[in-house]
Amino acid sequence: MLQRLKMRVPVVLAPMAGISTPELAAAVSDAGGLGSLGLAAMDADAARAALRRTRALMQREAPINANVFCHVPPPRDSEREGAWLSALAPDFGSVGASPPMALHDSYTPLDHDPDMVDMLLAERPGVVSFHFGLPSGDSIAKLRDSGAVLLATATSRAEAEAIAAAGLDGIVAQGWQAGGHRGIFDENGPDRRLPTLDLLAELRDLGLPLIAAGGIMTARDVRAVLDAGAFAAQCGTAFLPATEAATSQPHRDGLAHGRTIMTRAVSGRPARGLENRITTRDDSEAPPYPLPYSALKLLHREAVAIGEHGFGPFWAGTGCTEARPGSAAEILSRLTP
Repeated sequence: MLQRLKMRVPVVLAPMAGISTPELAAAVSDAGGLGSLGLAAMDADAARAALRRTRALMQREAPINANVFCHVPPPRDSEREGAWLSALAPDFGSVGASPPMALHDSYTPLDHDPDMVDMLLAERPGVVSFHFGLPSGDSIAKLRDSGAVLLATATSRAEAEAIAAAGLDGIVAQGWQAGGHRGIFDENGPDRRLPTLDLLAELRDLGLPLIAAGGIMTARDVRAVLDAGAFAAQCGTAFLPATEAATSQPHRDGLAHGRTIMTRAVSGRPARGLENRITTRDDSEAPPYPLPYSALKLLHREAVAIGEHGFGPFWAGTGCTEARPGSAAEILSRLTP
């Protein structure tokens, strides 16, 4: 699989939406890894521009991993959503702002975005990866026929079996330690919270190439997942301090504290980020993904305007204190086993 993906180094840049810039993806690719772009927050035109910018920056012919979301659109419940906004009102008040009148769904899953499918077919990034489940068989067939290598995230044996049954080319085995959103198919379903190495042990016999994700911060960590059956490691937190990343300075500074927590308070789905005022709040009544995001982004923007950064969705995995600044190429070199 490394040869198929034209990878000289067994490291995949995690497709961190808002962080993985074209500059970062291109730099990782040029240094021998697999560069990735998180396209889920973009419309088709913005995603096309990001892919083209990445391709223009790359010094070699290699695939780009285009990552998209496959969640089920949320059921709407005005009473529950109103209660969440009321719960956030004191937070808004603390920064001199008022909560919005309503929550909004601003993340479109792939099967509800035919323009995104058409864009991927036309741009041919080389790799398309799915998070939060799988798209329809029709979308999978079209993308496969375009020549794309197809990957999807699994957090359990059952999800990995579904990926195999759908005929995909590989599995991103996401352990509990991983920063950012859990890739669970059903946000309300059971979650055994398997660590990365334990998850790899459960998936090795499926016969599909495995990419390990979660808590991989050093060359030793990469070697451990390769020895456990993965052909590559997916790293996100390690690249947060990269020169080419769009990581904000407060986010970079927060990595040194090393305290992360899994929360639904930011988006409605479990995601691991740095402990702060939003990630540590009670999330038991959070509306389903992605509705809470619309209020949180407004709250964060209003807070930053007065110098308060405690409401930032600063995603990070365990072991984040080991993240070190440098260029993407330098970081990739430090991860190479």
